[in-house]
Amino acid sequence: MAWTRRYDEAEPQRVNKWLGQSGVCSRREAEGFIERGLVSIDGEVVKDTGRKILPGQTLTLADGDAPPLSVVLHKPMGIVSAQPEQGQVPAVRLLTRAALEGDSPSIPDRDTRLAPLGRLDMDSRGLLLLSEDGVLAKAIIGPQSDLEKEYLVTVTGKITPEKIGRLCHGLTMDGRQLKPAKVSVVQGQELRFILKEGRNRQIRRMCELVGLHVMDLVRIRIGSLRLGDLPEGKWRALSETERAALIGGRS
Repeated sequence: MAWTRRYDEAEPQRVNKWLGQSGVCSRREAEGFIERGLVSIDGEVVKDTGRKILPGQTLTLADGDAPPLSVVLHKPMGIVSAQPEQGQVPAVRLLTRAALEGDSPSIPDRDTRLAPLGRLDMDSRGLLLLSEDGVLAKAIIGPQSDLEKEYLVTVTGKITPEKIGRLCHGLTMDGRQLKPAKVSVVQGQELRFILKEGRNRQIRRMCELVGLHVMDLVRIRIGSLRLGDLPEGKWRALSETERAALIGGRS
């Protein structure tokens, strides 16, 4: 993972902190890169993990270990995100070479432990991120995460401005107030939901509270990452640029 960037902030900053904020790696991973001699500033190898980079200096991270594998999957209905019960098919089973779109640094096997970063129940479909990257997991599902998740939801029942207002703000679930949501009508019976939390079957339960029933639910975006035209049942590797944007909290 070769990476080079000029530091243009006004004040000096610790190298490990800047690498973490830039989405390249965690601070602890940065310290490991320094200890292995993979980090240099203006051509000089950094030997001190407490070293600060100054405005105008250029940092280079030499090729080392690649980030842990992360994949983008268009999950079909009927597939479970994580631990399957008897007779169910887990999402990782779909990550075959035949289903790969584009290139990937590796093909997951039985020893690859990829966890879903965000719930997507068996009856829902769309964008599912699977990863063994702890830094990425913290950015997406950690308690401090503020990333938006966007869904297109087809419902039955009468849609009214009052119901949309309640969906946006005012619902309580399991004795707790939900965070404000952005809910709008796309067309007909199709709604757009943008949430910043992921309670169990949240959208389906929100709709039930206002007298609507979900017929179809597809997640199309997590932060800056979009499902795009990835075919259903197919997967691809998450790029380093996409990883950095997600860790940086960009929507």
